[in-house]
Formats: sequence, structure tokens, C-alpha cells
Amino acid sequence: MKRAILLALSALTICSANSIDQNQMATPIPDSIAYDKEKAILGKKLYMDTSLSADGKVSCNTCHDIKSFGVDNQVFSTGIHGVLDKPFNSPTTFNAVFNFVQFWNGRAKDLADQARGPFTNPNEMGLRDEAEVIKIIEQNPDYKARFNDIYGEINMENITDAIAEFEKTLITPNSPFDRYQKGDQNAISDAAKRGWNAFKNNGCIACHQGQNLGGTMYQKIGIFEPYPNQENLGRYEITKQETDKMVFKVPSLRNIAKTAPYYHDGSVPTLDACVQFMAYYQLGRFLDQQTVDDIVAFLESLTGEYNEQF
Repeated sequence: MKRAILLALSALTICSANSIDQNQMATPIPDSIAYDKEKAILGKKLYMDTSLSADGKVSCNTCHDIKSFGVDNQVFSTGIHGVLDKPFNSPTTFNAVFNFVQFWNGRAKDLADQARGPFTNPNEMGLRDEAEVIKIIEQNPDYKARFNDIYGEINMENITDAIAEFEKTLITPNSPFDRYQKGDQNAISDAAKRGWNAFKNNGCIACHQGQNLGGTMYQKIGIFEPYPNQENLGRYEITKQETDKMVFKVPSLRNIAKTAPYYHDGSVPTLDACVQFMAYYQLGRFLDQQTVDDIVAFLESLTGEYNEQF
């Protein structure tokens, strides 16, 4: 009975998605967005600065490498003194500005809020407290001059605001799929076109939608079959609401072919396995290999272009 109800709900979700123009549920990444250049230049310096960690070896870029589409391609990132930052796989900072919240469990409301946590996280940058962050920055003459010119003072709000301003530049427009949506019918392969249709017809678009093809909502992982790793229960860890167990922010699919491994726990190493397991956990079905291959071709067409601004 429970499985029948779930199948009905799944069908309803897909039908609801089909009731509107699904092509409008995924929109291209804009070529640019507004940002303050002076703040962003300062923010990039902070993002790259390993001196803002307890062992002088870890920066934001260590786990969110801008040369690797905003990730480190590790199951779990390595923080100070080689400590693994479990239980979450590091999400990309690329296109994170388009997410409705930050972190897998949504504990940060925006980019600036997200940037604040790692400095004093004992498994990440490991500084004692925010006063130590401010002290390190105050002792750097270049930082001191820049903060004085731009903000008038050094505090955590201004530090994280600068980092967030830099992260606004980490967008990747002009993917083949974006060009296809803008009218270039030759921008993606026939396999990718079939994959896009399969992505819509199987209901994937119901959750992975918007500019980021994700990052717009929370959803439970393990609807038809329980997700095997229950080490962290997602939103439940924040809200303590029973209905939030195994509920996570839906990840963006932008540049997904470049950001393995997959899922919140980094447990799946390849895209084809990711697609098949997602169908199993969320749709209660197995996809034939041709459909999986086509969806992977579509996902590969979501790799955009990062144009470093400065």
C-alpha cells in the first residue's frame, strides 16, 4: 500500500511538472551579474589566503578550487592538520549565488553567511574565534588599507561580504545547453537532446530546475528506497522536525560532469551511477542503459565557461 501511494505521488509530481512548459523550468545562466569590483578583488584575496587558518595551509580555495569548478573532487575535504571534514562532500562555489540557501542542510541563508562558518570550524580552517580572524587581517597592512578604503573598518560582516562579492563572479554561462536553449539547435548532440527529454519525462525537472537546475528547494533523498547512509539526517540536524529527516538542498547540476564525486556524502563516483541510483531512490525504478547514457550526455552539456574577472 505504501509503495502504491508513493508511486501515485511520483506520477502526480511528474504530471504537475508536465502541466506547464517544462522548457521554461530551466533557464540559462546570465552572461554576467552585478557585483562591486573593489569588494570582489578584496574577497578573492581573502578566498585564497591560507594565513586565515590555524596551520597556515588551508583557504577557501583549498576545498573550493576555482581551477576545478569550485570543488576539490574529494569525497571529504581535508582541513587543518589533514583532518577530513565529514560527513558532507564539499559543494561547489560556482553558481552558488543562484542557490536559495547554502550548505547541503541549508544552515546558511546566503553567501556571506556561508563564508563565516569555515574560519572557526575545527575541521576546516580551525581558528579559535572570530576575533582571531579579525586580528590576522588587521595585522596585514594591505588588508588594513583596503578595508579602510572600502568599508571603513574590519569586522566579520565586512570580511564575509567581500568574500560573497567575489563568489558572485564565479558563474559559468554559455554552456552548450544554454546555447541550445537560446536557439542554437546544433549546440548539443542528439544524445543530449534525448537526455533532456528523458530528464523531463522522468520527473527530474520537478526538483532540478531554475537557472542552476537545482538549488531552489529542499527534498528528501530516499523516497522509494531508504538511502543507505544515515550518518547525517540533513535538515533534521537543524530543525529537529521528524519530517526533515534525510531532507537536503537539491544540488545544482551546473558543471556536474566536473564536480564528482556525487551526493551529499560523496558516495557515488560516476555520473551514470548517480543517474541510475537517483532513479532508484527517488522514482522507484531502474532506467535502461540507453536512457542513462542519454541523460549523462545532457548533464555533460551543462558545463559552462568560467571567465576569471581579475
